[in-house]
Amino acid sequence: MRLFTPEAMREADRRAVELGYPSLLLMEAAGRQVAEWVLRAYPGRKAVVLAGRGNNGGDGLVAARWLALWGQPVEVFAAEGQAGDAAVARRALEALGLAIRPLAEWRPEPQAVVVDALFGTGLRGPLEGFYAELVERLNALGGPVVSVDLPSGLPYTPHVRAHLTVALAGLKTEHLFYPQRSACGRIVLAPIGMPPRALENPALPELLNQAAMRALLPVRPGDAHKGSVGRVLVAGGYRHYTGAPSLAALGAYRAGAGLVTVAYPADCPVEPPLEAVRLPVEGWRPECLREARAEAVAVGMGAGAGGEAAAMAALGLARPTVLDADALHPPVLEAYRAAGVPAVVTPHPGEASRLLGWPSREIAGRPLEAAQALARRYAGLVVVLKGGPTVLAWADRLAVNPSGNPAMATGGMGDVLSGVIAALLAAGLAPWDAARLGVYLHGLAGDRVGRVGLLAHEVADVLPEAQAALREGGVRDFWEP
Repeated sequence: MRLFTPEAMREADRRAVELGYPSLLLMEAAGRQVAEWVLRAYPGRKAVVLAGRGNNGGDGLVAARWLALWGQPVEVFAAEGQAGDAAVARRALEALGLAIRPLAEWRPEPQAVVVDALFGTGLRGPLEGFYAELVERLNALGGPVVSVDLPSGLPYTPHVRAHLTVALAGLKTEHLFYPQRSACGRIVLAPIGMPPRALENPALPELLNQAAMRALLPVRPGDAHKGSVGRVLVAGGYRHYTGAPSLAALGAYRAGAGLVTVAYPADCPVEPPLEAVRLPVEGWRPECLREARAEAVAVGMGAGAGGEAAAMAALGLARPTVLDADALHPPVLEAYRAAGVPAVVTPHPGEASRLLGWPSREIAGRPLEAAQALARRYAGLVVVLKGGPTVLAWADRLAVNPSGNPAMATGGMGDVLSGVIAALLAAGLAPWDAARLGVYLHGLAGDRVGRVGLLAHEVADVLPEAQAALREGGVRDFWEP
């Protein structure tokens, strides 16, 4: 499943036509899907369709025709000058005898549901003049708004603030990335019969989903024991950050690790989970860590100034490694890259700024480009750029994780995530697979609790339930009905 840019979606439309699927049929299917969702979400309410002159407006005109055919009260206000398929949709609606009034005559009706079909993915710049004023009036209405594909005006300002957005054929970047996602309200993905081959585009980011992630879940054999299902070494801890390695260890256990050892400075009073093996060390040296006999390592959580030393000591183990927090320094990543040790790096935008030399504001605003830049600079390492949403990059591959929610913006969440990914590495997953499944499960656990005030250890505790639900097919992604 891919995440589309506007340009990529237009290319998919073109390919569909080349494959023999008429563009008018695409519009007909899109409009009918919108009409069905209006009825499903707001049964019995009058609908008012605001249609632009392009294909998005054509989708709205088709929706109005279906609503009228199904006996739903509907009014239509449309721009003049439709061409191509949109003009056909207008003529078909007029054939029903339904009046189409100019957009300038629209007046707000608080009890009606407004179908926003003004502009879609083809917008080239911010709305101005009449359309900017129209959007502002629509936003001031307070009644329900259903946007066709995208709220009109996105990704610019002003834009419509929808209550429901019916995404057509595929999800676009605006449906996933904030702040644009906030304008979409609830998002549903509506298939419009487009040939699967038209949507195939390996150059686009992968959108993680429950079906693909379920296939990555490790299978535990009946004769499993703690030494056969993955042993994890967590190395970190320093003064006031003693909780970080403990949370990573908890995340590893809850994700399925059989045995977790926590290595920490001997003068640092780390209190790992009761089930963990304690390994106090006098200085970070590879020989001190070899006692753990781990298949995977998570290093850097709460390690303070010793993070680089801990990471370099762990490098001597030559085990798949998660590098987080205080281990995220350019010399460390370069050393892992040069040594060819499989590693997953998990920066937030501030840490990515240190690694790339970009302002953190730019990284937060361009996460896809930033993750790709990190993956190219430290070739061979898997990048997990944490954020809303998290972006993953490796070699020429990109992925976006849709699970998780703003309630997870609290201390310790990243430590739990590092433990989860380390457990999956220890279970035998390749770094790219462990990273993708790890971020998806971590977000899924947060979604199952999903309240402000959520704590990191609570997410860890819900991980077994989230993993079982994914395995048993009890998970729906946010865009599914």
